[in-house]
Amino acid sequence: MLNKSAHTFLYFAYGANMFSRRIKESIAPSATAIDIGYVEGRRFSFGKVSRDGSGKCDIEATNNPKDRAYGVLYRIGVKEKSNLGKAEGLGIGYSEANIQVVTPTGTHTAVTYVASYKEAVLRPYQWYKALVVAGAVEHGLPVEYCEWLRTFEAQADANVDRRAEREAQLFGSLSLHRFQADVNVRQAAVNEV
Repeated sequence: MLNKSAHTFLYFAYGANMFSRRIKESIAPSATAIDIGYVEGRRFSFGKVSRDGSGKCDIEATNNPKDRAYGVLYRIGVKEKSNLGKAEGLGIGYSEANIQVVTPTGTHTAVTYVASYKEAVLRPYQWYKALVVAGAVEHGLPVEYCEWLRTFEAQADANVDRRAEREAQLFGSLSLHRFQADVNVRQAAVNEV
């Protein structure tokens, strides 16, 4: 059972906010990933209409219990809830919903945001889709689900500055541990030249 607190709430991230670096650096520094899970009777899509014309994430209700939308369950400080709502576009494209998230530790009620303006055929920007996939992989969502996320078509973002900023968030602190581990091999190759 997850400990309840008057100072925190549970948030189910199923899109770009699954990626820890994004949510912690830009939206809710207190966010702590506590579990992964799914919501039954909902299906993931990039069908939410964004102000820039691209597709953003949604978990549309299908009422089919076999449909599942996977994501990450975060615990966040209540003082950051308005920041999260603003970042999610609460009232301007998304509505807040309390949902039941099935996790390995049980079923938990969490806040999430669902699209209020949708279109069937939208494509996300490449950097946005990459954030979604990176978050899914980072938290160990089922491999089949991660592979399915990769199948969505994406489009290039013509706004070069925005694209560079988002890609920096995605790639900004990639680990060089493998690079460091091979330092002797690389140094030997350099000495041979």
